Amino acid sequence: MIKVGEVLVSDEIKEVEFMCHLEKCKGACCVEGDLGAPLDLEELTLIDQIQQAIKPYLSVAGLKAIAKQGPYLFDSDGEYSTPTIEGKECAYSKYDEKGMIKCGIEQAYLEGKTNFRKPISCHLYPIRVTKNNNLEALNYHKWDICNHACSLGKSNKVPLYKFLKEPLIRKYGSDWYNDFIKLIEKD
Repeated sequence: MIKVGEVLVSDEIKEVEFMCHLEKCKGACCVEGDLGAPLDLEELTLIDQIQQAIKPYLSVAGLKAIAKQGPYLFDSDGEYSTPTIEGKECAYSKYDEKGMIKCGIEQAYLEGKTNFRKPISCHLYPIRVTKNNNLEALNYHKWDICNHACSLGKSNKVPLYKFLKEPLIRKYGSDWYNDFIKLIEKD
């Protein structure tokens, strides 16, 4: 583990090579799993505020799930998460014409309809953040649905921490990221 400020970073984040390969996985991380995407408390207000702006980017089933469950849930893990459609895909996702799942929140952001890109847990994936008292720990979540992403990262020699530079800066700031780079590159 590497300690950067009040954040513990798993060595795997430095060592794993990774690049999302949506053409292969079709966005399976938005479908697979037991719950919706984890949400930080400060994201709840943002999700409330963007509901109208994102409606055109969501599926009918997603809109129904949000109407029934609410814009977020207090889940069985004791955390907030996005609602899902019948326990599967995130209610904020929508399949495109190629069968690839896209984030409706992110699509609205990319078209300038909101200032909120998507939940930070989604932006950081496959890094998972766990909180323990005053520290946060960043761990690599290895999952077979991302095997193609690991192969693509390895063939392009892209470390996970470089692939996820933008969300890491979004979460912790550029000073933190620069400190992190200095620590891992001196090894």
